[in-house]
Amino acid sequence: MTDIVFRTARELRAALGARELSVREVVQAHLDQIERVNPRVNAVVTVVAERALAEAAAADERAARGEDLPPLYGIPVAHKDTHETAGIRTTFGSPLHAEYVPERDELVIERMRAAGVISLGKTNVPEFAAGSHTFNPVFGATRNPYDPSRSAGGSSGGAAAALATGMHPLADGSDLGGSLRNPASFCNVVGFRPSIGRVPSWPAPLGWSGLATAGPMARTVADAALLLSVLAGPDPRSPIALDEPGEGFAHSLDRDVRGLRIAWSPDLGGSVPVEPEVAHVVEASAKVFADLGCVVERDCPDFAGADEAFRILRAWQFAVKFGPLLESARDRLKDTIVWNTEEGLRLSATDVGRAEVLRTELFHRFREFFTRYDFLLLPVSQVPPFDGELEYPTRVAGQDMETYLDWMRSAYFVTVSGSPALSVPAGFTPGGLPVGVQIVGPHRADFAVLQLGHAFEQATRVGRQRPAVA
Repeated sequence: MTDIVFRTARELRAALGARELSVREVVQAHLDQIERVNPRVNAVVTVVAERALAEAAAADERAARGEDLPPLYGIPVAHKDTHETAGIRTTFGSPLHAEYVPERDELVIERMRAAGVISLGKTNVPEFAAGSHTFNPVFGATRNPYDPSRSAGGSSGGAAAALATGMHPLADGSDLGGSLRNPASFCNVVGFRPSIGRVPSWPAPLGWSGLATAGPMARTVADAALLLSVLAGPDPRSPIALDEPGEGFAHSLDRDVRGLRIAWSPDLGGSVPVEPEVAHVVEASAKVFADLGCVVERDCPDFAGADEAFRILRAWQFAVKFGPLLESARDRLKDTIVWNTEEGLRLSATDVGRAEVLRTELFHRFREFFTRYDFLLLPVSQVPPFDGELEYPTRVAGQDMETYLDWMRSAYFVTVSGSPALSVPAGFTPGGLPVGVQIVGPHRADFAVLQLGHAFEQATRVGRQRPAVA
């Protein structure tokens, strides 16, 4: 079983296509792994075993008939509990939706199922995906596989912990302020925030908004790229969807990286506090790229205005989404959601307009920066995995964090820039906690970012260190 559940998705797909494994064997192995390991980490919160095994049997029958097999044929996945899945309970981590069962799949699930994925169930999230620590009143907290007393990150924390422990080889996630990248860093897996529009969203009440995006998670960069090949591509239901099809992301990521120009900063040019053990991993990662033949310099674009722009636009979105709930269900929302929503309700049109101007200015500073460099190397999170009993870190590198957002700046400043960003395993603290590094590239240079991450991953092999609970 261990051999099956820790194979890469690409290896599993090849074995399934060659009929070396049946889909039933693969699905059962992952269901057994969930039963064995999940009680220790609380990553998978809804399991649909009978449905998964029935789908597996049908998939095996299609293969036996000699039918063409789709790109993710037979790959088992538990989906993020904020992504609506037809016939499977989707709670958003909220008691308001504790028994909600959607009648249709949202776009990313629709695409994964069309590509042959077998749905195992749902992975845990913070309440309404708010915050980068996965806990909620419906299912409780997800624990870090490398130290169950620590946070698994969020909001795709259940997905990351399940990946790290072999409960599934691929995972869908989403990222507004770091929700793909932060849990990947905390759990020693890969999370990729693609360029806005690369993975279209539907249904989406704010269809023109370009701040949040869905994206892939996996244990390897190549597997994340494979999932992106299915998730990416145009869709007429999304007004900001990019026209480029996704199939190209399934191609080999091998690339000669010698001569590439890489800037790096342990603290985003001094704009955020970062714990020393995290900064050390970023510096060590820069040396890895130098050893690979890259031209590496310590430099960083100016992030002026990123904090204000993100907080305004996030609060505005919270006001749109949760404003009506303040009157009808205020006492059933966690305090940070209420606070962030009230911040949004206080905004003026001028405030939102200023945020868009600041965001545009940052985009152009990044555009100019990437005429001098090919990539930017940064910390994913300003802290290593923190005490799981805390709602969020209240101090970072000796500085007080006033709100639940402050400690996530190293991720959400990059969100505002519009650049694609990859979290890839990079090292461990002296206490054995995972730390990822963030590789940022020019706008829409998604494939190039994945290529560089793949080269780094092959050189370091940090992601191969499994947690003891697995």
